[in-house]
Amino acid sequence: MRPLLASPAGAPQRAGQTRARAPGLPGRYPGTMEDLRVSARVVIPAAELSWAAVRASGPGGQNVNKVASKVDLRFDVDGSRTLSAHTKSRLRTIARSRIGDDGALRVVCQETRDQHQNLERAREKLAELVREALAPPPPPRRPTKPTRGSKRRRLEGKRHESDKKRDRKVSWD
Repeated sequence: MRPLLASPAGAPQRAGQTRARAPGLPGRYPGTMEDLRVSARVVIPAAELSWAAVRASGPGGQNVNKVASKVDLRFDVDGSRTLSAHTKSRLRTIARSRIGDDGALRVVCQETRDQHQNLERAREKLAELVREALAPPPPPRRPTKPTRGSKRRRLEGKRHESDKKRDRKVSWD
């Protein structure tokens, strides 16, 4: 009998056997994750990300009751050493409804029936949120006064509607 070897995911396998790769993710093993490249200068380490697969709701026939295809991706915003304090603050503002009491940003994806595609889409959604937080905020709106012409047009429109309603009235004289 061949000796047992440790596989990348930690499960034992026999010498001479190759571990099946995750479909749709060439070269990646189930349960492992690569670093998330947000931009050329920002990369979130895989150690700061965690995910779990749960059963998805919605259509899918018997498949929906057997396969955990919905992905729940979590990123600890407060504990991240990659992002600056300013970026963390903007990310908390942008994604305030997705951040729980523990300070973890939660991204859920159940768009496809394939767990690995859902994981990739959740990672892309997270990267998009972080990109938005990295971008400079839009300049504040400068309040402006309505122009004389716009005031005149507004009052003419009101007068026109008033005349129209007054002409509908029936006089009983």
